[in-house]
Amino acid sequence: MKMIKNIHIISLSYSLFLVFSSIFAAVAAQNNPVNVGVGVVLDFDTGFGKMGLSCINMSLSDFYASHPNYTTRLLLHQRNSHTDVVLTAAAAIITNSFSILLTALDLINNVEVQAIIGPESSMQANFVISLGNKSHVPTISFSATSPSLTSIRSPYFIRAAQNDSLQVKAISALIQAFGWRQVVPIYVDNEFGEGVIPYLSDALQQFDVRIPYRAVLSSRADDDQIETELLKLMAMQTRVFIVHMLPELGTRVFERAKEIGMMDEGYVWIMTDGMFNMFSYISFGSVVENMQGALGLKPYVPSTNELEDFRVRWKRKFQQDNPGVDDVDLGVFGLWAHDAAKALAMAVEEVVTSSNESFGFQKVNSSGSSNDLERIGMSEIGLRLVEALSRTNFIGLSGRFSLLNGQLQSSTLQIVNVNGKGEKVVGYWTPENGLVRSLNSKTTMNSSYSTSNTSLGSIIWPGDSNSAPKGWEIPTSGTKLKILVPIKSGFKEFVNVTHDSSSNTNKVGGYCIDVFEAVKKALPYDIDYKYYPFAKPDGVSRAGNYNDLVNEVFLGKYDAAVGDITIRENRSLYIDFTLPFTESGVSMIVPIKDNKNKNAWVFLKPLTRDLWVTSGCFFIFIGFVVWVLEHRINEDFRGPPLHQIGTSFWFSFSTMVFTHRERVVSNLARFVVIIWCFVVLILTQSYTASLTSLLTVQQLQPTVTDVNLLLKNGDNVGYQSGSFVYGILKQLGFQDNKLRTYDTVEQLNELFHNGTANNGIAAAFDETPYMKLFLATYCSKYTMVEPTFKADGFAFVFPKDSPLARDVSRAILNVNEGGEMDKIEDRWFKKQQSCQNTSNNNVSSNSLSLESFWGLFLIAGVASSLALLIYVAMFLYEHKDIRLDSESSFWRKVLVMLRIYDQKDLSSHTFKKSGLQFSPSSPSSYSNHTEAHNVFSEQTTSSPEHGDLSPTLPLMVNQPERLN
Repeated sequence: MKMIKNIHIISLSYSLFLVFSSIFAAVAAQNNPVNVGVGVVLDFDTGFGKMGLSCINMSLSDFYASHPNYTTRLLLHQRNSHTDVVLTAAAAIITNSFSILLTALDLINNVEVQAIIGPESSMQANFVISLGNKSHVPTISFSATSPSLTSIRSPYFIRAAQNDSLQVKAISALIQAFGWRQVVPIYVDNEFGEGVIPYLSDALQQFDVRIPYRAVLSSRADDDQIETELLKLMAMQTRVFIVHMLPELGTRVFERAKEIGMMDEGYVWIMTDGMFNMFSYISFGSVVENMQGALGLKPYVPSTNELEDFRVRWKRKFQQDNPGVDDVDLGVFGLWAHDAAKALAMAVEEVVTSSNESFGFQKVNSSGSSNDLERIGMSEIGLRLVEALSRTNFIGLSGRFSLLNGQLQSSTLQIVNVNGKGEKVVGYWTPENGLVRSLNSKTTMNSSYSTSNTSLGSIIWPGDSNSAPKGWEIPTSGTKLKILVPIKSGFKEFVNVTHDSSSNTNKVGGYCIDVFEAVKKALPYDIDYKYYPFAKPDGVSRAGNYNDLVNEVFLGKYDAAVGDITIRENRSLYIDFTLPFTESGVSMIVPIKDNKNKNAWVFLKPLTRDLWVTSGCFFIFIGFVVWVLEHRINEDFRGPPLHQIGTSFWFSFSTMVFTHRERVVSNLARFVVIIWCFVVLILTQSYTASLTSLLTVQQLQPTVTDVNLLLKNGDNVGYQSGSFVYGILKQLGFQDNKLRTYDTVEQLNELFHNGTANNGIAAAFDETPYMKLFLATYCSKYTMVEPTFKADGFAFVFPKDSPLARDVSRAILNVNEGGEMDKIEDRWFKKQQSCQNTSNNNVSSNSLSLESFWGLFLIAGVASSLALLIYVAMFLYEHKDIRLDSESSFWRKVLVMLRIYDQKDLSSHTFKKSGLQFSPSSPSSYSNHTEAHNVFSEQTTSSPEHGDLSPTLPLMVNQPERLN
């Protein structure tokens, strides 16, 4: 027992020893922490560099104050990178870049830092990253945002800031929200400016937004150079500009833009976060007057108590450390610097305390070389430090700090509007929901990705305008739009260019020109333009075909083309067409001949063969149905078989001319005849009208109706000179020696008059508007026949992605709906008086087909079949005693039923009414009595098979006496 107590005492003593040992170790570690060298390369001569350094210092002080048990401390080694890396001369660029490289080499080789924070610019970071990759020293930048740094793909480069490429999606969503189709980026010609442009181009291209021009400015551009570039932009149509540069240059761009009138109504200015983020470190209030109405992007930083407390403490400390600097505010770069320092401190603690290895540098055997690059060492913990940083995840002052592929994850962006003396938040952009009005979780939780401007608040645009600019304008510099028009030797009703050689001027007119003039008046703004004929130097001969004319617009020599220009797929690859202003199609025109029917069989023409056959079958069927319904009760449908067949056919066919004289006494038969007479009435009236048309109206029929027949006969065909119809004819199989061209309606008429035998044509192919004009002149000699090949009609031509094309298309719709287009057509294509009442443009058959009458036949067939079924059912029910006889065979029952059906139904009222009485003196009565007696005697003969039916016979024999 005593031994057990001793063991417990020893165990307790050992536990207390371990606790106190750890406490002493912690105290010792706090008093003597492990210092890990970290280089800080910033421009301490600027407010930005001073702000970054103060945020890093405060971050480490706050972090270690809240974590006193940490065994490591970051020891900062500051190096001044001096002002602006990019100077005016290439030699200065190399010299300054080499200075940054020497600074980093000094920190790595001589100080042996384990990480470098900075440098602040993307140009400087490019050199430091390569050096860090060679030495395995992580480079952490909180301000180098250019996407071009990602292409280096160094695992030792940590971007503790948002990549500029992440904001291009927000910019494209903003562009799409207002429907702007063209934008011009204005950027500085260095790595910071150029790095984002490929990403911006790709993002805009997804929404079919075009970048017609890129304005590139030197970082040292003077005011004259800036103004020259802005005047060039002012002379273009595009009015949407994306500014991506630092504020030192950007503020001067806006100053010059305001002076020359580019901050007036109609302009759109969008600033990337590169400018808005840096406004915290310059006097923003002094330049805000020049930016009224501009939009901008900046990272969204959630407002927290911790952030507000830090902001107050930082402002106080910054003013203490920098008493002469009073125009610097804490911006998002300062918050990223704070969070980057904290993340590095956490990663260093994790790496150092989890490994017993040293964290010095492995020296490289340089063979006595004095070159610093050759004798650079490699950090022993660099790779593990990078891995620890990639695992770091916490809520910092700037929001969630999480690294993926070595860079800070994208977050929400604010969309701000420069208004008054500051900026106003008009919305947000999130990767999940796109444009949103607010970040209320209830409204954005289930919403889809939005690119609608209704998701934004009210915006004050340049010029204090409340309405969104359309994004483009016709330049007001006095330059007129150059509009190309075709030269035509024929069909001048469409486009007619008259050249005055004495004054060397041109007069342009025609249907297409009048349409364009009407469309121009329907535009919501005025445009100034001048027509230029597509002619050779003589001003009369055309300079090429329509493909050549369209190509002139594609090459940028002209601003538009107006005329009878057909929309074609191959042309639309290079230029934009408006909506068509004429009907479409390529038609075939052939001569017509009088085909008045004078042959002996013309009476068969009104009905097609299937209608004739169907009508004949129904005549027979109706005759059969009436005979079945009337045979037992009507003397007109009785007698010898041939007589009955003839009567049935006679009755049925006589209904065609309503001359039937047989009485119909059955109600079912009357129902059938009424329906059938109605059908016959419709058929006869239609037949009469069609036959009259065939015999009296002039039948102008085409000489040929099939393209294949033209090919088979080897006929010549024509097309208009320079037309795309040539390609269609070649595809159909016509050889060049069978093709003839024409330029005027007179030439086309002459080719038809000559015919194929005299080097003329048998048919012509051209677009429908031309063919209608031709038919208006020669309506009595030619006709338009099928097939009609597809084409999209005439339209106006504009350069690719021209915003003017969309407005002109809308104006075409307005002109069409307003009736102005009909007036223009009447003015140019009004037919001659002799042609106004002629309607032979489309050839169709005059014969009536079954498709027009199948409903009538269906009604007659259903009614007749229904009457027949009712009669059969009543007959079988009346003689059910025979049908239910179980001792007779089926065929015996059928035979008995047929014999009964063949006899008169003497109980019918028709025989009573007709006076058919049984009298010994009446021959007919005697005949009927004898006939009935013989039939029933035969039916009632006793037989073992059928039994004795004689009890019914006395009734029948005595019936005449009862009737008398």
